[in-house]
Amino acid sequence: MTRSGELLKAMVGIASVNPRAGSGPGFGEAAVAGYVRGWLEARGVKAELREVLPGRPNVVATVPGRDPRMVLLESHLDTVETTGMTVDPFAGTVRDGRLYGRGACDAKGPLAAFMLAAAELAAGDPPPFGVVLAGVVDEEHAYRGVLGLISDLGDAPIAGAVVGEPTGLVPATAHKGCVRYTVRALGTAGHSSRPDEAVNAVALMTRVIDHIGAAAPDVPPHPLLGTATRCVTRIRGGEGPNTVPGRCEIDVDRRTLPGEDPLDVWRRDRAELAALIPGRVEVDEPFTVDYALDTPATSPVPAALVRALEAAGRPATVQGMPFGTDASKLARAGIPSVVFGPGSIGDAHSADESVALADVDLAARLVADTVRSLGGGRS
Repeated sequence: MTRSGELLKAMVGIASVNPRAGSGPGFGEAAVAGYVRGWLEARGVKAELREVLPGRPNVVATVPGRDPRMVLLESHLDTVETTGMTVDPFAGTVRDGRLYGRGACDAKGPLAAFMLAAAELAAGDPPPFGVVLAGVVDEEHAYRGVLGLISDLGDAPIAGAVVGEPTGLVPATAHKGCVRYTVRALGTAGHSSRPDEAVNAVALMTRVIDHIGAAAPDVPPHPLLGTATRCVTRIRGGEGPNTVPGRCEIDVDRRTLPGEDPLDVWRRDRAELAALIPGRVEVDEPFTVDYALDTPATSPVPAALVRALEAAGRPATVQGMPFGTDASKLARAGIPSVVFGPGSIGDAHSADESVALADVDLAARLVADTVRSLGGGRS
């Protein structure tokens, strides 16, 4: 087993399912946050727990550097649910160099890499910049962990951030944002034996769904992200087998590009969809709003990561990712951020989630090299 194997196996073995879907034993991030703090402190890295929500703390650790400026290494502690998994979600089984279990790549693998890098940097001469390592809660639901972290950081001199997510060890300086909202078709309920006397809300909604499928967002593509998208993700309607439904709802996921304001997008969508069947379509306020990321590749931390990848003979061209991360929240707070980590997004949330341990080890070395390559002088 590689040097990351024991660490990652221990973290995967601690259930930290986001309690968005309920509560019970093993839900929440407190236990794994405590483990991360203990592991770091045992290796000379000062770490503390900072409660964000009741019983749900972030863990924040620091490695002093020669310069007061710091690099933030941020990843999340929570995972999605384990329903339908085909491997033991918490066994951390290792097979053919891969470790299997919930959170193996999203995002305990990236977090393990950051922990190994921080421990390595703390064991040697002080790095040019200091390091803040943060494992945060609630990334898989409402992003409250990273928002709490931003509040805690205050005016700390953060030069930039590496956000741990499974990117296949390529640097991602851009990702899409999103706005999600519910659309409601209002019909007139009636008995199914006399459908002509009712207005079928499901039939009305088919017109809305067909329109969404046919009308792509009218936004110029982004060079790293391609096109904006809009799709229906859920539908709810009907009251019984012999009742014409008077109400039908869908949820819509609109992925935004850098430069788009998600709330402005929602306002335009609301006007567009409500006009399809005047008086019969309602569009609720968004239940999820997240902004896109577009960090200049020349920013100090992304540029340093690119140099580290080039020196290791790895692909170093910055890329874009279609999924959202904590990086966009950090960037909006003035911290230029790059997303990076071992594992594939195709394995995240999957029935047999896994990560290659060799890639976790390599990520740790690359992150440590990134911090070391940053100059210590004032600029």
